[in-house]
Amino acid sequence: MTQFLFFSGKGGVGKTSMACTTAVRYADEGQRILIVTTDPASNLADVFEQPIGHQITPIEGVPNLWAMEIDADKATEEYKDRALAPLRAAFPLQMVAVMEEQMSGPCTAEVAAFDRFTDFLEAPTNGDISFDIVIFDTAPTGHTLRLIELPAEWSRSIEEAEHGSGQTCIGPAAAIQDAKHKYERAVATMRSPQQTRFIFVLQPEATSIKETLRAIDELQKLAIHTHELIINGVIPTAESANLLFAQRRTMQQTYLAQIERELPLPARQMYLLEREIKGTERLREVAKILFDGANLPAHVEGAAISGMVFTPFVGEEALARLIPNGQRRTVFFAGKGGVGKTVASCVTAVWLAHQGYKTLLLTTDPAAHIGDVLGVPVGDTIAPVKGVANLWATKIDPKAAGDTYKRRVLNDARERGRPESALKMMEEELNSPCTEEIAAFDLFIDYASQADWEVVVFDTAPTGHTLRMLELPVEWSKQLDVKVFASVDTVAADDVAKQHFAQVIDMMRDPTQSTFAFVMYPESTPIIEAYRAAEELRTLGIEPGLAVANFVLDPKDCTTPFTRTRRAMQEKYLAEITERFHVPMIQLPLLPHEVKGIDILTTMGEQLYRDEPVLAEA
Repeated sequence: MTQFLFFSGKGGVGKTSMACTTAVRYADEGQRILIVTTDPASNLADVFEQPIGHQITPIEGVPNLWAMEIDADKATEEYKDRALAPLRAAFPLQMVAVMEEQMSGPCTAEVAAFDRFTDFLEAPTNGDISFDIVIFDTAPTGHTLRLIELPAEWSRSIEEAEHGSGQTCIGPAAAIQDAKHKYERAVATMRSPQQTRFIFVLQPEATSIKETLRAIDELQKLAIHTHELIINGVIPTAESANLLFAQRRTMQQTYLAQIERELPLPARQMYLLEREIKGTERLREVAKILFDGANLPAHVEGAAISGMVFTPFVGEEALARLIPNGQRRTVFFAGKGGVGKTVASCVTAVWLAHQGYKTLLLTTDPAAHIGDVLGVPVGDTIAPVKGVANLWATKIDPKAAGDTYKRRVLNDARERGRPESALKMMEEELNSPCTEEIAAFDLFIDYASQADWEVVVFDTAPTGHTLRMLELPVEWSKQLDVKVFASVDTVAADDVAKQHFAQVIDMMRDPTQSTFAFVMYPESTPIIEAYRAAEELRTLGIEPGLAVANFVLDPKDCTTPFTRTRRAMQEKYLAEITERFHVPMIQLPLLPHEVKGIDILTTMGEQLYRDEPVLAEA
C-alpha cells in the first residue's frame, strides 16, 4: 500500500528542505519515492540543483527518487482537454467554444492543479515504476488547507449543478462526473491513518506555533487526524557563547516548551545550520542529524567577512519610494513565505503613520499575521490601530468576502428584476469554491480604489499566490464578456468592474504611485523566488521598486566560527541581491527577540527610515 506524506506549515519554516531530506533518506533505504510540489512558487529544483518541471524526473545521484513540480498553466490545459474531449463530438463547435472560454479563468486553474495532485493519490506510478511513498511538498498553510478542502466543495458544487443547470464554472457537470468520484476517493485517502501522515514543519516562534495549531484544527474538522512535527531552526547549544544567538536561544526555549505543552505529537528537532541546505550530499548530511540524531559537523571557518558597516537603510532614493509624492502611494511587500513581509509591512506602516500620513495596512495572506505583529486585534473591517494615530488596518478573509460578494451580486440581480430561474443559475455559479478568490480580489480592488488614504500598505500573500491574484483582473474581465450559456447578461455593473480593474492595474504600473518591495533573506532560494516573481511582474508592466534583505547579521555580532560562516554566506547573497534587482535595498537586522508590538515597531522604523546610513542598534 502506497504511503502519502504531506509536508506543510507556515511559509519559510523549511518545508521544502525537510521534505527533500526525508525523500533522500527513504530513497537511500531502498524505497521508491516520488516527491511532488503543489506550491506555485516551487523550490524543488533549487534544492536538488537540477531541472525538474511538470513531469516526473529522476533525481541525479539518488537512485529510487523522482520529483515533479506541478505547473498550474500546463495542468489547466491538460484538464480542459480532458473535460472537453467527450463534448467536442457531441456539441456544435460554437457551444464548445463558449464552454472552453468559461473554463479559462483562475477558478479552472485552481481545480486543475488539484486534479493533477489527486492523480498521485489515485495511481502513483511512472511507467512500470510504482512508488512506495509519495511526498507532497505543499504551499504555505493557508493555501494548503484551501487545496485540501476543495474535493468536498467541488463534489457539492457538481452535485448541485446536476440538479440545476448542469453547468459549473469548471465545465459541464456531466463531463466532470469522474472527477467528482476521484475527489471523494482523494479525501478518503487523506483521512486514512494507515496511508497518510501530515508532517508540520514549524520553528520555535509564536506565529509558526499559532499557524500549526490552526492548521491542525482545520484538518481535524475534515476528519484528518494523523499529524507529526519537525521543529526546525533550533539554535545549537554551542552558540550560547554568542550573545545574539544566546538571547535568541533563550527565546526559543520558551516556545519549545509551549510546543511540548500544546502540540503533544511525535516530533523531531532540526538545528539551524551555518550553511544552506542544497544538493543531494548536503541533504544526506542533514538526514543524519534529523533521523539519526547525529551531531552537527565540526565548523569549517568560512570566507573572511568584510566587516562592512551594517547599513539598515540606503538613503533618500528608497525613502522617495515609500512617501507620497503629491498623490496616494501604495506599497506592496511581496516575496517567499516566511521571509518577513509582515514585519516589513508593519514597520513601514507604523513609521508612515507617525510621519502624519493617513495610512491603511491590510493583508491578503490567508494566514493573516499582521495582528500578531502589531500586538492588537485586526478584523475583517477597517478599524483604527490603537496606539498609532493615522493608522488603520484590516485583513481580507476569503470566506467572509465570498459570502458578502454572493449576497451583493444576487441582491443586485433581484433589484434588476432578473427571473427566479436566472437567479437560481447565478446562485449555482456563485456557490463554486472559486468565488472566494474572486470576492477577495474584488475587495482588494475596492480598497485599492478608495481615495481616503494617503498611503496603502499591502502585506501580500506568498509570491506565487500573489501573482495569481494580480493576474486575476485580466482573466476575470475576459470572463465578464462570456457568461455560461448567457445565463447572466453583461450589465453596467460589469463595465464598472472592468473600469476599476483597469484603474488599479494602471496604478500598480505607475512607479510614482506604487512600489513593489521584494522581501527576502540573504540565501539562494528566497532570492531566486523573488527574482522570478519580479520577472513575472514585468510581464504585467510592473517594475520592482525596493529590495528588503531580512535577518541580516551585523559583523559586530559575529563572534564565533558559526556566525562568521553565516555572515560570509550572507555577504555573497547581499551582493547578488544588488546585482539582480538594481533597486535601493533596505537591510533588516536579525534581532535577539521577536518583532511584536507597537513600541518595537516604532523603534525599528526610527532606526530604519532615515536618509543616511546608521549603525544598527540591538
